[in-house]
Amino acid sequence: MALIKSISGIRGTIGGKPGNHLTPIDIAKFTAAYGTWLLQQTGQSSAKVVVGRDGRMSGMMVKSIVNATLSAMGIHVIDLDLSTTPTVEMAVVFLQADGGIILTASHNPKEWNALKLLNNNGEFISGDDGKYILDLVENESFQFAEVDKLASITTDEGMLSTHIDSILSHQLVNKNVIAKAGFRVVVDAVNSTGAIAVPALLEALGVEEVIVINQEVNGQFAHNPEPLPEHLTELSREVVARNASLGIAVDPDVDRLCFVCEDGTMFGEEYTLVAVADYVLGKRPGNTVSNLSSTRALKDVTLQHGGHYFPSAVGEVNVVRTMKEHQAVIGGEGNGGIIVPDLHYGRDALIGIALFLTHLAESNKTCKQLRNTYPNYFISKNKITLEPTVDVQAVFDKIKEKYKSNPLNTEDGLKIEFENDWVHLRTSNTEPIIRIYAESNFETTADNIAMRLMKDIQEAM
Repeated sequence: MALIKSISGIRGTIGGKPGNHLTPIDIAKFTAAYGTWLLQQTGQSSAKVVVGRDGRMSGMMVKSIVNATLSAMGIHVIDLDLSTTPTVEMAVVFLQADGGIILTASHNPKEWNALKLLNNNGEFISGDDGKYILDLVENESFQFAEVDKLASITTDEGMLSTHIDSILSHQLVNKNVIAKAGFRVVVDAVNSTGAIAVPALLEALGVEEVIVINQEVNGQFAHNPEPLPEHLTELSREVVARNASLGIAVDPDVDRLCFVCEDGTMFGEEYTLVAVADYVLGKRPGNTVSNLSSTRALKDVTLQHGGHYFPSAVGEVNVVRTMKEHQAVIGGEGNGGIIVPDLHYGRDALIGIALFLTHLAESNKTCKQLRNTYPNYFISKNKITLEPTVDVQAVFDKIKEKYKSNPLNTEDGLKIEFENDWVHLRTSNTEPIIRIYAESNFETTADNIAMRLMKDIQEAM
C-alpha cells in the first residue's frame, strides 16, 4: 500500500487502485472533505483557497483535480501554480484566504505526491481538524454546489515576489552586508521550484554570482530529493570546482535547507537551525524549540545566549504549537527546517538562506570556519521499512521493557537516554517506516547505538 492518510494530509504514489495509491478519486475525495471542513469553519456558503505546487511530474494533474473539486463546491481558488510551501503559507495571509493546499510530497521520490492542508493563518491544520477531515473522507460526508454557485479559479503569479520582499524587509536580514561579501553560491535545485525561488532570492539579496545545478523544473529529480549528504555529492564537487563560497541545497518544496562549505564538506543539516538560531539569539535573546529528533547543539547555543530550550514532538504543527506556548524567537527541526515566527509560523528555506548569509557575512568567516564554532555532535539517521501487519506499539512496548532502567520519553514514539547520548524511535507521518535517530559526541558511537536499536526492533517484530 502506498497511500498514507494522516492528520497532516494525504500522501501516496501516483497510479494504481483507489484506496491503495494516490488516484484521481482519492484526490477528489480528500479535497472535497477539506472543502467541507473549510465551509463549516467559515460558516459561509463560499470560501477562498490558495493552491500551489512543487515541480513534480504529477503536479499539473493533481492541481487540476484539486482546483476543479474546490470550484465544484463553490470555493474560489487562487492558483499560484509552481510555488514553494512557505510561499503558499504566506499567500494565505497576504490574500486573506480561508485556507490553502500545497501539492507536494516534500522529500519523497518522483512517483509520490501529496496534499498538505492549511488553515486561515497559513499554518498546518491541527491534529483534531485533521482527524475530522479523515472522518469526512471515510464517510464521504460532502456535497457539491449547484451550477449557478460554481466558483472561480484565478491565477496569481506575484506571490513569490511578495514573499521575497517580506524577507528583504525583515529586521535581521542585512542585504548590504551580504552584497559586500561577494559570495559565489552554487544552488542544487533538484529539478523543482527551488530553481525559481532560490536564485530570485539570492539576486534580490545582492549575491555576486549564482550557479544553479539541476535547474530544469521537470520533476525528474537528478538524485534522491531528500537533502542528505549522500545525495549531495554533485553539489559538493561543483562548490569546489567553481571555487564557490558555499553551496545551498533545498528539497522540492523549499521548506528544508542545508549548506555545503567551500571545501565541499557538509555544514550539516542539523546545524542549519543551530547557525541561524545563533545569529538570531545574538540580536534578539529568547527561547528556542526543536523536535525530539534534533541535535542537542541548539540547546547548547540557546543556553549560551541566556535563553531556554524546549523540545517538541516531531512535526511542524507540534513545533509551532510549542513555539507559541513558550514565545520562542526561533525554532524548527533538525532536518533543515527553519521557523522564524515574526515572518510566519512555517518552515521556510528562503528566510533561512537570508539569515544564514547575513550571519556568515557579518562573521567575516568562511562557511567552514563558522561551522567549527559550534559543538560537534553526530546523529546517525536510519529507518526500517514496515509491513502493513506490524504492530508498532507492541514493538515499542518490548523495547521500553528492555530499556526500562534508562530515562524514557514517550511523548512522540520512544526516546531513550544513555548518559550523554540518546536514541529516538518513531513512526513516520509520511512513509511506512520506523525512523531511528541516535546522537553522540562520536560518530561511531551514534552508529553503534542506532544499529543496536535496529536489531532490537527486528527482534521485536
